[in-house]
Amino acid sequence: MVRISAIVPATNAPPTLDACTEAIGAAEEPPEELLVVDDPSLVGPGAARNVGARDATGDVLVFVDADVLVHPDAFSRIRAAFDADPELTALFGSYDDAPAADGVVSAFRNLLHHHVHSSSPGPASTFWAGLGAVRRDAFLAAGGFDAERYARPSIEDIELGMRLFESGARILLEPQIRGTHLKAWSLYRMVETDLLRRGIPWVQLLAERGGGSSALNLSWRHRLSTAAALAGTAGLVTRRFRLAGAAAASLVLLNASFYALLVRRRGPVEGVAGVGLHALHHLTAAAALPAGLVEHALRRRRT
Repeated sequence: MVRISAIVPATNAPPTLDACTEAIGAAEEPPEELLVVDDPSLVGPGAARNVGARDATGDVLVFVDADVLVHPDAFSRIRAAFDADPELTALFGSYDDAPAADGVVSAFRNLLHHHVHSSSPGPASTFWAGLGAVRRDAFLAAGGFDAERYARPSIEDIELGMRLFESGARILLEPQIRGTHLKAWSLYRMVETDLLRRGIPWVQLLAERGGGSSALNLSWRHRLSTAAALAGTAGLVTRRFRLAGAAAASLVLLNASFYALLVRRRGPVEGVAGVGLHALHHLTAAAALPAGLVEHALRRRRT
């Protein structure tokens, strides 16, 4: 049976830390080792996770964000997966569909993450460090997270997953490995994260590698939804309301299962609000494309 080291980055003294570690300790088949990395001199969660991985003694590293409450069976599922498949390099789970933070934006954002991961089980070409596991030897051989480039919470886990995948690693998305997300979102923080911390860095990363991706938020459904959001906005701006209506209908049809989840969990009012928030989410992704390409060009000139 594999030995597990759980690593929690907590350099900014998060108020949810105690709840996070209590959930880890109370889990079925808890990890043999829990490392809370709270050195405030470390910049960014990537650096904190790297320090924890360096000091860990387990065969498998399980990264858990300090605002996540792991479900009781999370570690037993992780152990079973790695014990059953010696070729498995990494896996990651999902937020559950009962986010703790109240409010329209918080519920939308956390349920969107849950839906995206729950809809895409199986082999993956990316990684997620909110609740993700990787064999320690493979993690160290890959050089860990790029903490120098991603000094703030960003796409350091996605970038690591791409490196692992390109080296031949087998990565799985197992959405039954779940945790409750405690984070509260504001509209400003959602747009800032989508644009500056995820969208633009992701475009840069894809441009550097000279190719596209269909992983998770870059699926064809996501791209068609972005096109629908752009068409709807153009229709409203130009007063072409038939176009705007057709675009809105397309967005709803493309994402009917997600909106149904919103209605089930939050009611019809927040379900309707979720359509607008989802359109904004896709518009932000569209804005990240030219901005990311400009940043990529400037980065190439500098280097």
